[in-house]
Amino acid sequence: MRILILGATGMVGQGVLREALLAEDVTEVVVLGRTPVGKSADKLTEIVHSNLFDLSDIESRLGNFSACFFCLGVSSFGMSEVNYVHITYGLTLSVAHALLPLNPMMTFVYVSGAGTDSTERGKTMWARVKGKTENALLGMPFKAVYLFRPGIIQPLHGVKSKTRAYRLLYPLLWPFITVLRPLIPGVILTTENVGRAMLNAARRGEGDKVLESKDIYRLSRKNIL
Repeated sequence: MRILILGATGMVGQGVLREALLAEDVTEVVVLGRTPVGKSADKLTEIVHSNLFDLSDIESRLGNFSACFFCLGVSSFGMSEVNYVHITYGLTLSVAHALLPLNPMMTFVYVSGAGTDSTERGKTMWARVKGKTENALLGMPFKAVYLFRPGIIQPLHGVKSKTRAYRLLYPLLWPFITVLRPLIPGVILTTENVGRAMLNAARRGEGDKVLESKDIYRLSRKNIL
């Protein structure tokens, strides 16, 4: 498989990148983003592109992918709904529309979040916008669309969050998460779980569309090769 990852510098993206590089059936991992990921590997190719809303200059490098793992996102804290829609909905759909004609047999995996509002009518702004984004992706004729809704994620293997608040909070919560995760694995995931589940979604290319934490955990445990 050839895998395209957006958001590889974030916590989820870092974990997904690690698992993709370790997977024997992945021949190449292409990371697309505004900044370098700071890693090197034989299977890793980086495309640094300043304007992800316009991919026309790099179209020739964006074809023949088995899957796209869209891990790019921002916190809604302190943002207006207009700005959050522009980044969350606008950028995701802009990238998806650019990739679709170049990769009609692609599996598109989008990282949403627990609590996403599929009705688009709830009181929570970020949940409505995520729901709108999910619904739009489901309406696109990719080979398959998977919507990941993880809740609590424990970073492993040196993965770190880009969000300062999370970086400060994780060391305090680490002892509790480490104890609780084996007891409730379908509630607390690891970056390893999420990465392996995404790869299995790409391998399967069909099945469930919306995956909550428990579904992500189950998919991560399957042996799909």
